[in-house]
Amino acid sequence: MALFEKILIANRGEIACRVIRTAQRMGIKTVAVYSDADAASLHVEMADEAVHIGPAASAESYLVIEKIIAACKETGAQAVHPGFGFLSENASFVKALDEADIVFIGPPTNAIGAMGDKIESKHLAKQSNVSTVPGHMDLIEDAEEAVKISSDIGYPVMIKASAGGGGKGMRVAYNDEEAREGYRSAQNEARSSFGDDRIFIEKFIEEPRHIEIQVIGDKHGNIIHLGERECSIQRRHQKVIEEAPSPFLDEATRAAMGSEAVALGHAVNYHSAGTVEFIVDKDKNFYFLEMNTRIQVEHPVTELITGIDIVEWMIRVAAGEKLGLKQDEVKLEGWAVESRVYAEDPLRNFLPSIGRLVRYEAPESDEEYNGRPVIRVDTGVEEGSEISMFYDPMIAKLCTYGPDRLSAIESMRTALDSYYIRGINHNMGFLSAVMSQDRFVEGRLTTNYIAEEFPDGFLGLEATDEQTKILVSVAAVLQTNLSEQTALAAHLNGISGVDIPVELTVFVDRKAHPVLIDLQDDGYLVSGDGFETLVRGDWLAHEPVFVGEVNGKETVIQIDRRGPALKLTLSGLTVEALVMESRLAAYNELMPEKLPPDMSKFLLSPMPGLLVSVAVEEGQSVKAGEELAVIEAMKMENILRAEKDLVVSKISASAGESLVVDQVIIEFE
Repeated sequence: MALFEKILIANRGEIACRVIRTAQRMGIKTVAVYSDADAASLHVEMADEAVHIGPAASAESYLVIEKIIAACKETGAQAVHPGFGFLSENASFVKALDEADIVFIGPPTNAIGAMGDKIESKHLAKQSNVSTVPGHMDLIEDAEEAVKISSDIGYPVMIKASAGGGGKGMRVAYNDEEAREGYRSAQNEARSSFGDDRIFIEKFIEEPRHIEIQVIGDKHGNIIHLGERECSIQRRHQKVIEEAPSPFLDEATRAAMGSEAVALGHAVNYHSAGTVEFIVDKDKNFYFLEMNTRIQVEHPVTELITGIDIVEWMIRVAAGEKLGLKQDEVKLEGWAVESRVYAEDPLRNFLPSIGRLVRYEAPESDEEYNGRPVIRVDTGVEEGSEISMFYDPMIAKLCTYGPDRLSAIESMRTALDSYYIRGINHNMGFLSAVMSQDRFVEGRLTTNYIAEEFPDGFLGLEATDEQTKILVSVAAVLQTNLSEQTALAAHLNGISGVDIPVELTVFVDRKAHPVLIDLQDDGYLVSGDGFETLVRGDWLAHEPVFVGEVNGKETVIQIDRRGPALKLTLSGLTVEALVMESRLAAYNELMPEKLPPDMSKFLLSPMPGLLVSVAVEEGQSVKAGEELAVIEAMKMENILRAEKDLVVSKISASAGESLVVDQVIIEFE
């Protein structure tokens, strides 16, 4: 069978762009579909054709099977790639495509039905002698039954939606009350996100690793695996950082896990790309978790270490081609790390952030290893794009590749420092913090990593002495550079006598750091209290990123202007530096500090979203930790709790109301 001439991508965002790139490289024309919210999106711009399919809400656009099929018929698309999410694991969609004589670029309906349903897949895994986690695989009627089952299994337990994924509809419970509340929230999220509120419960294995095996099969009975991915760094069961291979597995365990994953694929006559997920304990015992019958978000790290374009082979398999590789021909070379860049605020418990990308500069690199890029950015946005409340808050997947794990991590640190995004909040400071931790670098990972390393949430970073010296020195050099550019402009306009001060004071968090600046042939020598720093680098006033060397080491620092001050970001650490001539510095110390207003008597909406419920009444006394309200944003329910004992004075918003950031919900006495 010949390859397709035209395919439709039934998705949006970065995965739609990702599929379009491979299709175009293969000489296949592409059709994008878009909702009202995505009319100006990058995937629409990249595709050869685009079809409007409805309002912003996915239930009225990307999830409407009839509209996708109509778009195929309108454009003559012969096949559909579903990406991930939306209709990617919907057997009814595959059946409807088949009836319309349109090829589905994915697995057969029987595999989707058997493996896409977590309950049925557990039963099938047991029948196939695959080790599974102890649990209750039958449907659960209500919260009280969930409590009884949880108690019988033994806490802690995982309460999980049967349909879907992406961290939605999942809760961990350590006692009866958490089981009751977790069942309710998981069911609500599952119903909202997937239209399926079935719930099951299984034992939650503490200190586990989440390791998954990538498989790919053809329609001729051939199935191979492409090694594993370590996906243990998770927050609220949503993967944050992935890597391939795993720093934990040995060859024997890798082979055993791969063999089981392939056997499971054969059990359902699997073809196309799929992922078999396992929980692995500290002794390398592994248990089948679920199979995702679609391409995974984190597939790029596997592509980097194997050199295999998984999307290309999904298309070729769908067209009837045989796999071009046998298992012993799959080679894992080098190391790859992926960071998920999200529109969220780590300092506010990772709450979603929406808005326009007013500045956007992704890191670039011409450097390669094994003929593959050292830096890879998969994204669906560009400068001016809108991050909408209607969809997932992912901005991009940032991947780095190198000969070994440490080189991939070092490249990731530099790439994160270089990634300049303004207009919305993002999580790159948090990602940088993880990349710098000894525990992460040593590969001592579990799915509890974030909870253990950041038990009180991410509170930002404190500068080390070395970082302070670097930031003080670079701030002084940047200000000197600005002064030089001002002096040059004055000279060109016939104005002389503009001095460039060499004695400066850099204030960081109101602490004074006096320095001397000495222009060298190869840079600036900055001398301070007990240190000398040689700073090299060409920087112009309009550039948002300084790329240079500090004492011979490559250094990347992001720059923002805050009036007369410079806001500098290095390795996830952000400081505000005010640079002035030393003779004027004494006056600055006399300036009063402006303190922020006290907002402790208000519960403010931390994000735009829908107020699902208010759990208190006016005049009610609440204890620290009690639920106050629930807000839904980007398909996730967020429970707002009392930070201390309080008395409710006034309720200013009601259930069903759409909220903006910092809108008052409750006022306290």
